[in-house]
Amino acid sequence: MRQNLEITEAIFPMPVLMVATYNDDDTIDVMNAAWGTMLSRDHVILNLTRTHKTVKNIEKRKAFTVSIADADHVVEADYFGIISANNTPDKFEKTDLTAEKSENVDAPIIIEFPITFECEFIEYQDGEYGCGVIAKVVNVTADEKVIKDDKVDISAVNAIAFDPYTHGYYKVQERVGEAFKDGNNLN
Repeated sequence: MRQNLEITEAIFPMPVLMVATYNDDDTIDVMNAAWGTMLSRDHVILNLTRTHKTVKNIEKRKAFTVSIADADHVVEADYFGIISANNTPDKFEKTDLTAEKSENVDAPIIIEFPITFECEFIEYQDGEYGCGVIAKVVNVTADEKVIKDDKVDISAVNAIAFDPYTHGYYKVQERVGEAFKDGNNLN
């Protein structure tokens, strides 16, 4: 038997994305964004409102980075989601995380997060059914500890996903099948 549920942003898993920019004074701003995905092979879209300091920074700097949060840094990732840079502009400095400037865009790369997409801002779309930052991915970097045979080993990334039903974080770690292959078993 099925039960009706309250309508919410309940597609699971939702990624836990760390969006990093520079503030006007070149300090680092990071926010936690669950509503983001690939728009195409080399474009991302983040469903963010303009009230976020991060969005203001993105529009000014024309760049940002998106990192995949991991289980080792769930506390910092959650902190970046509950503390607004509008009220706490030095929130990055309150963590023990480190950053370096991207060589490709005017944005920081948070060293501790295992995968980072370096993005050039294209436009901000605002409409009745959503709003969003759209950007071109110009480079992707990964910590060598998550690379196996020149590819990202997702098991090593130890990525986390957001559960909108209970507001929990879960590890995304175990491979359970082969995409574009296992379905052929039904032929």
